[in-house]
Amino acid sequence: MAASRPSATSATNKIFQFKLVLLGESAVGKSSLVLRFVKGQFQEYQESTIGAAFLTQTVCLDETTVKFEIWDTAGQERYHSLAPMYYRGAQAAIVVYDITNADTFTRAKTWVKELQRQASPNIVIALAGNKADMSDTRAVEHQEAQVYADDNSLLFLETSAKTALNVNEVFMAIAKKLPKSDPAAGGGSAGRTRAGVDLQDPPPSGRGGRCCGGGGN
Repeated sequence: MAASRPSATSATNKIFQFKLVLLGESAVGKSSLVLRFVKGQFQEYQESTIGAAFLTQTVCLDETTVKFEIWDTAGQERYHSLAPMYYRGAQAAIVVYDITNADTFTRAKTWVKELQRQASPNIVIALAGNKADMSDTRAVEHQEAQVYADDNSLLFLETSAKTALNVNEVFMAIAKKLPKSDPAAGGGSAGRTRAGVDLQDPPPSGRGGRCCGGGGN
């Protein structure tokens, strides 16, 4: 599924691990984006996430390999108070909105402000306008979102979990922007999610997909 990923990786590649959190209103397609990225699958009727779901996936860059620890948070308002627990110590975030629902874009802006105010100061934030396959019922113009993203130094792509449009690309863009620091130099606020953790060797087992192998869990 991962046409955008290199087909092979050198044995000398360093492997870095980063915590990534997805935020956004309920039903914008956060879980669908993760499912498409990690398993290459799409389910028309996805059950609402309760609290948060955890998955891993690995992507290959030219000289490094990035393993994402992905926290897919619930969008319902009653879970909002739990969000800081998941984005605390995260090196990256994807804020998702539904291009057919202007209210979700407004809510996405609130999430961005919260991340800018409370998350790690160097967090890489991507804005994803999901459901791009439904552009005929668009309520948020691409240019409006692009201007907002530019003004706030966000990565921005319109995505479709259904067709896989730009799903791998948004994760790859984040992987490229994340600093690949010396593991001894950086330790985030959460000990097990240190910035740029160099794993040296791939973990022997886990729920994540193998580098460039597409699938995973």
